[in-house]
Amino acid sequence: MAATLGKVTAKGQTTIPQEVRTALGIEPGDLLLWQMSRGAVVEVRKVQPVDLAYLQALDGTLGEWSSAADDEACREL
Repeated sequence: MAATLGKVTAKGQTTIPQEVRTALGIEPGDLLLWQMSRGAVVEVRKVQPVDLAYLQALDGTLGEWSSAADDEACREL
């Protein structure tokens, strides 16, 4: 998939490109999860409501595993 340039409005809104919406099966009202990684990389994926609750619960338990040393130790896994 080719990269697509977008613009953020004054309200912090942007349009998700049609080819991305199609690839992810995104429809009006769907939930999206925005997850930031080191290096200013953001992943976006479509989630179901039950997935969101699970991910939020899981996120609170994994903070201890987010150091540079952990990243290095697990790099080859």
